[in-house]
Formats: sequence, structure tokens, C-alpha cells
Amino acid sequence: MKFAGRAWKFGPNINTDVIIPGRYLNISDPGELAKHCMEGIDPQFPKKIKKGDIIVAEGNFGCGSSREHAPIAIRAAGISCVVAKSFARIFYRNAFNMGLAILESDEAADGIDEGDRVQADAATGTIKNLTKGTEFQANPMPDFMIELLNDGGLMKHVMKRVRSPNPRQ
Repeated sequence: MKFAGRAWKFGPNINTDVIIPGRYLNISDPGELAKHCMEGIDPQFPKKIKKGDIIVAEGNFGCGSSREHAPIAIRAAGISCVVAKSFARIFYRNAFNMGLAILESDEAADGIDEGDRVQADAATGTIKNLTKGTEFQANPMPDFMIELLNDGGLMKHVMKRVRSPNPRQ
């Protein structure tokens, strides 16, 4: 699973209320949530990004309350992957459950600036800054996590397995 796009840089402790403010938690449509993605920092963010772009952030990305809306809004806005120094544990799990790829790398977070062209490979953990010609290493994603992302998240993955004539045991 590979990702490529322009980097959007954010600082430390980006909480879920910044990613998708609480006033939108009554919305269940991903497209509507996408319109408010990162509104707490930049209300124009959804209009500026292009499908496939990558968020790069400092540590503790996704801290705060546990809301599945945050990774849904990011993914629906067109962001293909989030690279950060670290993720809040609840956001980490919610991201995979909702089908949003995330990679942890201190070096990549430090070595990528806003606007840089970035490539990331989930299977190898390789993150390349094409603008600067540098390469960083994150932990590769296990195959089962890549399968979960390819299926669109946990619920879609489970439904696929349930509907399969020969579900794996």
C-alpha cells in the first residue's frame, strides 16, 4: 500500500476537537465531516488539499476525546496517510478501524516541511521526501493491518470475511 502527495504540516498535540470540532459529531456522512476537517486550525484546509495528500505532524496526534469522526473526516477529505512522531493510542486504533493509514517516524516528521512532495510505503515503512531527496524509516505495517486498510476499515473487513464463502478462521 503506497501513498503519495503534498505534505501538510502540523505541530504537536493536535487533538480530535481540532481535527473535527464537537459541534459536528451529530453528522454521520463522511463527505459532510470532510468539509470541516482541521477546521479548528485552518477552516480552509479541505479546500486546499488534493486527494492523496499527506498530513505530517509532531507528537501525540489525535489526542483528546475518542471520536471515530476524526479519522473519518481526515480520510474523507482526501488525505491518504498521516505521518507523525506519535499518535494518541485511541486515535491510533480508530484510524485503522476507519481505514486511515498512519505511520510513526520522528525523523520524517522533522525532515518534511509543508508543501514537500512525499511518498510513503506502508509495507516497507519507507517514507521519501521527494522534494529534498531524503528517505526515512517507519515501522512497516503488518500484512493484516494493510489488509484492514485495503478493505476500508474494520467493519468493511469483517463484512467481507463474513460474506466470503470460505472465511479464514
